[in-house]
Amino acid sequence: MHVNGIIAEYNPFHNGHKYLLAEAKRSTNADYTIIVMSGNFMQRGTPAIINKYKRAEMALKNGADLVLELPLYYATASAEYFALGGVSLLDKLGVVTDLCFGSECGEKNILEKIAKILVTEPENYTILLRENLKKGQSFPTARANALLEYDTSLTPYKDVLTSPNNILGIEYLKALLKRKSSICPYTLLRAGADYHDATLTGVQCSANGIRQAVFDAKKRNSFAENTPPVSLLSGQMPEDACALFCNCIHQGHFLETNDFSAILHYKLLTEWEKGFCDYLDVTPDLSDRICKNILQYNSFEDFCSRLKTKEVTHTRISRCLLHILLNLKTENLESYRSLDYTPYARVLGFRKDATPLLNAIKKHSRIPLITKLADADQYIAENSLRMLKDDISKNTIYESTMALKSGQPMLNEYRTPIVIV
Repeated sequence: MHVNGIIAEYNPFHNGHKYLLAEAKRSTNADYTIIVMSGNFMQRGTPAIINKYKRAEMALKNGADLVLELPLYYATASAEYFALGGVSLLDKLGVVTDLCFGSECGEKNILEKIAKILVTEPENYTILLRENLKKGQSFPTARANALLEYDTSLTPYKDVLTSPNNILGIEYLKALLKRKSSICPYTLLRAGADYHDATLTGVQCSANGIRQAVFDAKKRNSFAENTPPVSLLSGQMPEDACALFCNCIHQGHFLETNDFSAILHYKLLTEWEKGFCDYLDVTPDLSDRICKNILQYNSFEDFCSRLKTKEVTHTRISRCLLHILLNLKTENLESYRSLDYTPYARVLGFRKDATPLLNAIKKHSRIPLITKLADADQYIAENSLRMLKDDISKNTIYESTMALKSGQPMLNEYRTPIVIV
């Protein structure tokens, strides 16, 4: 049995995602595809525009056979931990043969060469990195320059470390190397719009472009049926995914970062005196700047812009603020790492015809497969259960915010069935 593994957010699912699923399956001759997908909060420090069950359904209707949830601490972490969480989950299933991902580079050999240097950390490379940091270079710049100085054959690929999908791809490869995994990596040249492109271009725009079209329409109050730009999404998403997505939008079942402005402000004010260094990724310098600027707080997004510097990106700030909002602390991540990152596989949905895949996982997996939350405490260890309950409690913040915004009842995870297509 050949099984592809893909780590994704699908925020939301679009034509580029469907292309990767189909092309990866064709190229690797895979029988099945497993998706490890972020839940309701994203790696960029933002909420998912629609909830994880709807996004899982989109994927299952367009080439995925099984969708598993990436635990929150990794879904909202830096690229390194995002990759380690996803790869460890796929590796422990015992059935995944190929890890597939898109990249701006499209050349696996180049990405692997960089990954090996970063994992083995040769002495000369380490010396160069240290010298660049002493010069005041930011870590990403210092690392990129050290790589080019250490291995001049990488000079034609100097821009590889500045592209988001390349960076993630390198982290996936690093994670495979660290785990000495038998999973074979496969990369596909990313097609369509740039990751950061906020416009609807061609037939393969970015997820960011789709989200921005919805948020712009909200500002104009133009959510009537078939009103642009929502109607334009039909050319950017598979038909069934678009119908599901637009239905959520028209019902008001979608969220953006500023929907969490009030709750973040309250959290910051209640912990202002003690600072925020206990939270994941929050440095003493950033904690000080939060404290100094808190009286100028207007909204989540505005505060990110206010705290941004040349050395610290808007995305990094947003991620840190989300960690504070969700109470994600460094000590907890360290505790979960001791569990080898992912101690269970939580099912969000699967296809009916994927029964042989599920049977194979049950036979070979080194971690339990969770299909019913109410029964989880019967077969996972105490520390693992704490991690699961942590995810569930943070999801309540997402769903309660959605309920307040839409005026609809709040979704209860214990009563929400997994998606079966």
